[in-house]
Amino acid sequence: MVVHGDVSDEDLRRVLEEFTGEIHQKPPLRSSVKRESRKRTIYYVDLLERDANRVLFRVGCQAGTYIRKLCSDIGEVLGTGAHMQELRRTRSGPFTDVTGLHTLHELVDAQARLVEGDETMIRRLVRPVEEALEYIPKICIRDSAVDAVCHGAALAIPGIVSVEDPFSKDSTVAIMTLKEEAVALAKSIMSSESVIQQEKGIAAKVMRVLMPRGTYPKMWRD
Repeated sequence: MVVHGDVSDEDLRRVLEEFTGEIHQKPPLRSSVKRESRKRTIYYVDLLERDANRVLFRVGCQAGTYIRKLCSDIGEVLGTGAHMQELRRTRSGPFTDVTGLHTLHELVDAQARLVEGDETMIRRLVRPVEEALEYIPKICIRDSAVDAVCHGAALAIPGIVSVEDPFSKDSTVAIMTLKEEAVALAKSIMSSESVIQQEKGIAAKVMRVLMPRGTYPKMWRD
């Protein structure tokens, strides 16, 4: 971030601290979403280094946060103005810039080897979708319920085998098979505690199907 005026380290740290927690943001003019105020959570803002008016800091934030707008808002509170000079994403969910990153050249090479019959490199580069769901609460379902969910059916409690992680109502949850395969992402209609206690009802509604239809046999009626 480049600050447009003189600011003490003390004032800079104070203002950065003010931007932790829940904030309101309106996406910038050049964005892919509707420009209306929305809430986003900033988990931390760490000042790493400073060289005059150039400030290097690390932000942990909720998905959908605009760092460019955050820099602008910080500058407004400082009273000097500020803009984002450079942005580097160092983490997304369980993936970091230390492990798991590969170049497009590596992917091209892996594809060439795959054509020749060697799957080793492509399997190392392209990871299973289940790895991206590491921090999402999971619901394990019966084999008989899998194909219905793959067709977009809401998940009813009788189709649930277990709840792997606690979650509240309206949470994003991952629906998994008994073999720990990802079936779909869903929005919980009730909390994990209610799912465990009740014997019937809709536990979650599917938002995005991850498993192809027909992977498990159809065991439901049209």
